[in-house]
Amino acid sequence: MSQAEAVPPPRGLAAGQEGDNPLLLLERIQGLYSDPASLVRLGGRICEVTSTGYQVRGMSAGSRLGDVVEHRSRGMTRRGEIVRVTTDGVTVSPFERSADAGVGDPVFNTGPFILSPDNAWRGRSIDALGRGIDSGPPLIGGVPTGALGDGGVPPALSRERVGTGFSTGVKVIDIFTPICFGQRLGVFAGSGVGKSTLLAMLAAAEAFDTVVVALIGERGREVREFLEDTIGSAMAKTVAVVATSDENPMMRKRAPETAMRVAEHFRDQGHRVLVILDSITRYAHALREVATAAGEAPVARGYPASVFTELPKLLERAGPGAAGSGSITAIISVLVDGDDHNDPVADCVRGILDGHIVLDRTIAEQGRYPPVNPLASISRLAPKAWTDDQRLLVTRLKAMISRFEDTRDIRLLGAYQPGADAELDAAVRQVPVIYDALGQSPRDKPSVDAFGDLARHLKARERANVPQTA
Repeated sequence: MSQAEAVPPPRGLAAGQEGDNPLLLLERIQGLYSDPASLVRLGGRICEVTSTGYQVRGMSAGSRLGDVVEHRSRGMTRRGEIVRVTTDGVTVSPFERSADAGVGDPVFNTGPFILSPDNAWRGRSIDALGRGIDSGPPLIGGVPTGALGDGGVPPALSRERVGTGFSTGVKVIDIFTPICFGQRLGVFAGSGVGKSTLLAMLAAAEAFDTVVVALIGERGREVREFLEDTIGSAMAKTVAVVATSDENPMMRKRAPETAMRVAEHFRDQGHRVLVILDSITRYAHALREVATAAGEAPVARGYPASVFTELPKLLERAGPGAAGSGSITAIISVLVDGDDHNDPVADCVRGILDGHIVLDRTIAEQGRYPPVNPLASISRLAPKAWTDDQRLLVTRLKAMISRFEDTRDIRLLGAYQPGADAELDAAVRQVPVIYDALGQSPRDKPSVDAFGDLARHLKARERANVPQTA
C-alpha cells in the first residue's frame, strides 16, 4: 500500500527572488497550495534488497523511469534513481556507495532530477549530481532548464554547419586529423597506451571559452594530479565532473550526462565549449551494470540493447548549436577492451563520431609519443580545416609512411637495396625524421604552426646531413 508524506509550507525564499516582499511571498504560498498534488509525495516501502539496489512496493502508480527517490533509514536520507517500473513495484539504483537499505524502510518519489548550472561553476569540481567536491564555497544554482536526461539537442536543420578549424597545439593531430569547432572526435586505445595524457594535452587548447572535463571511473588518486598538474592554469575556465571507479554505477552513468548539461548551459550563452569525456567505455560499463540489475538481457558481449540506445543519445548532444548560439566540441576517449578495436562499444561509438584517433601500443613501445597511428586515424571534417596545399602534403606524407611501414619486414631481413626504388629511398630517408618531428610531450610548448614546425625540422635535418665543402 502506498503512503503519502505531507510537504511543509516554505519557510523562506532563495536570495534574489521575492525576498522580504510580503505580497510576493503570499502569492507564492497561494500558488503552492492551489495544487493539491504539490502538498504530498507518494511513496512505498522496501520489499527486497540486493547488492546493486532495492525494490519498493506501493509506488508504481505515478512513478517514471529516471525519477529520483529519497530513502530514509537510521536517521539518514539517501537518494537513488528508478530504473524499472512494474505493477508489483519499482527497482531503484542508489547513488551512494552504501545505500543502507532495509526491508520496510520508507521511500518517497521526488520526481525527475533537475540540474541548474551557473557561470560561477567555472573553476570548480563537482560530482555527478552537481554537488561541489572541492574546497570552494557552496555552488550557486542557475535557472532550472528541465530534467537532466531531457537533453538539449537542437533540431538537425536548425544547427549551424561545421566549418572552422582550430589549433590543438598537438602537431600530429593538427597535421593528420585536424579538428573543427563542433566536431566529435574519439581517441581509441587500450589501457596504458596514453589516452589520458593526450586528452590532457588537448584540454590545454586556448581556442575555447569553457572546458568541461568528465572523469568517469578514473582512479581516485589521479583526479588531483590531472586537475592541478595537467589542467593547471586552464582550471579557471574548466568545470570538472568527477565519478571515480569506486562510486556506484548510477553516479558513473550520470557523470557524462551532467557534463553535457553543463556544456549546453555555456553553449546557449554563445561559448565555444570543449567537452572531454574519459572514458565513454566506462560509461557503457555503468549502463550495463544498471541495465543488468534492472533485468535487461544481454545482446552483445554482455551489453544490453539499451546501452547502444543511450550512447548516441549522449553523443548527439555535442556539436554545433542553433543559429546564434555557440558549439560543443567533444573529444571522447574509448578504452578498447583487449586491444580489440571492433568490440561492441568501440564499433558503435566509431559510427557516431566525426572521426577517430587510434593510439597504437606498438608505437608507444617504440618510445614515440603521442603514439598516434596516422594511417589508422581519420577526421571526417579535415577537408574543412586544411588548405588545398596542406591536403596534398598530408596525402603524400601518408603514402610515404605507408610505404615505409609496409616494407619494414623486408628491410629488417636485409632485402632492401638503396637505389632500386626512388620512392622507397625517399621514405626510408625522411619518415624517421618525420616521426622525430611529430614527437611531443605534455611538458613541451604547444605548437602554433604544426606544418611550419614540420618543414623547419625537415630542413634542419637536411642541412645537417649535407657534407660541408671547402
